[in-house]
Amino acid sequence: MALHPQIDDLLELRHQARTLGLASHHQVNSAFSGLYVSVFRGSGLDFEEVREYREGDDIRNMEWHVTARTNVPHLKVFREERERSVMLCVDSAPHMSFGTRGTFKSIQAAKAAALIGWAAHTHHDRVGGLLFGNPDARMSFFRPYRGRRALWRLLRALSLPVRQGRCEGDPLQDALQRLNRGIPTGSLIFIIASFDREIASLEYTFGHLRQRHSIVLISVDDPADREIPAIGSVAFTGPDGKVMEIDTDDEQAQQAYRSAWEERRSQLRKMANRLGMTLITLGTEESVHRSLMIGLQRRAKAQILR
Repeated sequence: MALHPQIDDLLELRHQARTLGLASHHQVNSAFSGLYVSVFRGSGLDFEEVREYREGDDIRNMEWHVTARTNVPHLKVFREERERSVMLCVDSAPHMSFGTRGTFKSIQAAKAAALIGWAAHTHHDRVGGLLFGNPDARMSFFRPYRGRRALWRLLRALSLPVRQGRCEGDPLQDALQRLNRGIPTGSLIFIIASFDREIASLEYTFGHLRQRHSIVLISVDDPADREIPAIGSVAFTGPDGKVMEIDTDDEQAQQAYRSAWEERRSQLRKMANRLGMTLITLGTEESVHRSLMIGLQRRAKAQILR
């Protein structure tokens, strides 16, 4: 198992076409790329005209007033806004070098960023990024640009190994504040991180950022985050350096561990709902492509029901 993301793997994601029966030379995964543009282009479209409905058109764009007046189905046609900024904000802290099934969180996060980045690039979005939590670099900001070279720089940075060590302050809070003052209004922000943490202190900053941008949270999870394995008495060292010994065979301890995770996840979902942010979960044992597809499909269905 690789210990950190490999640049060749991230570059190869632009060719993915599994589950579609498509030839491997198709650029990006066509299903994911198409779903990306249908879900996230809502605020990146300009109204152009009204025309008669044609078979296969998206009924969500029906122009009901004209349809009722003429008794003939009509559709609103939009023109894509080609200058949207997509920011890939990725947790690069040492705790991402963790995984008990499949792979490490850092590798899943990098693959998710690469897949989204390639889809955005294909649809002529400007792609930028922010890597946070690295004890050495602390924060690496990549201004959004069009073109493959900008995405390559970001993916190469994601593939670099991260030294183990402590991070000062709250790296995610610092990253959100940096985004608040450094990107164009109307950007689409993907925050790919381990959200197994206290979240209430971030709500004000998230809310301020959400006023000007669209936000998608991608929580990278490992089964051990919610279910501690029964491996006897184990000593754990916390971020503050304190050592705690836990009997992992104790059923009450296992239940308390699970309940604490469920409470943290419930608070994350509630905050996302309050602020109108999309939450997608991605397990270390799961297919990145499949998890993102499912998350985007759920968001698309929620948009139809609104």
